[in-house]
Amino acid sequence: QRQLVESGGGLVQPGGSLRLSCAASGFTADYYHIGWFRQAPGKEREGISCISTSGGTTDYADSVKGRFTISRDNAKNTVYLQMNRLKPEDTGVYYCAARAPVQPMCDMGALRYGYWGQGTQVTVSS
Repeated sequence: QRQLVESGGGLVQPGGSLRLSCAASGFTADYYHIGWFRQAPGKEREGISCISTSGGTTDYADSVKGRFTISRDNAKNTVYLQMNRLKPEDTGVYYCAARAPVQPMCDMGALRYGYWGQGTQVTVSS
């Protein structure tokens, strides 16, 4: 059974940092592109970052570029999202998802991802 489990969320003050983890089980994550998505209250789910199977390509939403870094450790079957200089508008439920690599570069279109984790809450507030 393919599973993705996110962890690392929590409450942090503006300007702080968190590192989210996305652990895969039941399948080999390095055969898949992995994306991070978030959903703020009352808003649609948005793609914020993705990483290709090899880790050679990454992409970021403009809202997080320069503050967030995605990486993967294929030996641990885990993908990470390092989030720095967090802002209140980063608050939301963060999900990781996996999709088959139909092309070399990853993308952040949620509808193209078939496997999803349950999400982890990130709250940025003073």
